[in-house]
Amino acid sequence: MIFEDLKAWQESRKLVKMIYQLTSQSRINKDFGFIDQQRRASVSIMTNLAEGFDRKFIKEKSVFYNYSKASAGELRSLLYIVEDVYPEYISEVKECRTQLELTSKLISGLQKSTYERLESKNKKK
Repeated sequence: MIFEDLKAWQESRKLVKMIYQLTSQSRINKDFGFIDQQRRASVSIMTNLAEGFDRKFIKEKSVFYNYSKASAGELRSLLYIVEDVYPEYISEVKECRTQLELTSKLISGLQKSTYERLESKNKKK
């Protein structure tokens, strides 16, 4: 299995595309720092999943999955700002939020299974 097979990674890839489309909108795209932060957070979700998957040790995998989940929280918060400051994009924000929720749940599943593997390994010692 490769990281591209991970459902969480596949869904995070869709999310990155949605965020790039949202932040390309005419009014938002002038807010360079804010755009950059949203894009970096979404890309961080995707890349940390890939990096965690490709790590050899379970403990390392767990760390990167946690980073990915934290970036999802950051992006969730940023989407509230978009909603508040740019209400004309509410439907796009809702679509992004729905995709983010799906991605976040999948990451939670990865975190849980990784934690269980780590606990199982620790009990064997």
